[in-house]
Amino acid sequence: MNDLRTAAEPAAAAVAVPEAVSALDRTGGGERRPGGRRAALGPVALVVAGGLSVQFGSAVAALLMPRAGALGVVTLRLAVAALVLLIICRPRLRGHSRADWGTVVAFGIAMAGMNTLFYQALDRIPLGIAVTLEVLGPLALSVFVSRRLINVLWAGLALVGVVLLGGGGFDRLDPVGAAYALGAGAMWAAYIVFSARTGRRFPQADGLALAMVVAAALSLPLGIMESGTKLAVPSTLALGAAVAMLSSVLPYTLELMALRRIPASTFAVMMSLEPAIAATAGFLILDQALSTLDALAIALVIGASMGAVRGQVGGGKKG
Repeated sequence: MNDLRTAAEPAAAAVAVPEAVSALDRTGGGERRPGGRRAALGPVALVVAGGLSVQFGSAVAALLMPRAGALGVVTLRLAVAALVLLIICRPRLRGHSRADWGTVVAFGIAMAGMNTLFYQALDRIPLGIAVTLEVLGPLALSVFVSRRLINVLWAGLALVGVVLLGGGGFDRLDPVGAAYALGAGAMWAAYIVFSARTGRRFPQADGLALAMVVAAALSLPLGIMESGTKLAVPSTLALGAAVAMLSSVLPYTLELMALRRIPASTFAVMMSLEPAIAATAGFLILDQALSTLDALAIALVIGASMGAVRGQVGGGKKG
């Protein structure tokens, strides 16, 4: 991973998400290096890989829910992920400011809320539709914080694809499930903001490991109340560990690395790929067929994400 920039955030960070500029993209004199385009595509690959991992992990989680319940799956996912990250990262507990700890706690709360609300939605509505509604949070964030008109246009195109992916059937969904998915989207937007800030305040994945502990601690009582001893069944633990690795450890680490090198607004637009990935995972693992309208929607969403990426790579970043 790249070394952490330890400079303090500007006061405006409370309102607008700061843009992280990668040192790999420019030389000291401000001229773009020959390998700048390849370096800029690096975080794009990280985001895509993270999206594939988390959505296929969500499909496995849907298979686990009949055994452990929605809250039980969240608890297994976050608890195992926290344990793995603590072992790997061994984060330092000393030497951090009160603002650093506040950022970590906020990041952990966002993770716990995002996961809890999303799995409640997944227990009531199909995976592709749940992610379609959830991704409205990052899209709204992109429009709100973007300083470039082109990002607003790409976000609008992605929104059209998101609506089409719903197939005009949102009114037939369980309203409670839809509300949970929208709530998860709001927490997802908060996750993006605090993931970026945590990545700037802590070295490597230390902040992620600490935030995961916070999220696991918040979810543990809920999971125990709902599932109890079911969480200790070996086969359930094994599937829970797989979900933790696919849906938390790998994607969150990749996204944290990406957010150190691209603006959060561009990252939020790229999250529009998630419904397409989720629909594919639902088809391959949960036997949820894709219609022609789904294919059109996926094409629009991917086109919008590619446009956002091209604007990032070709136009550079605003410092």
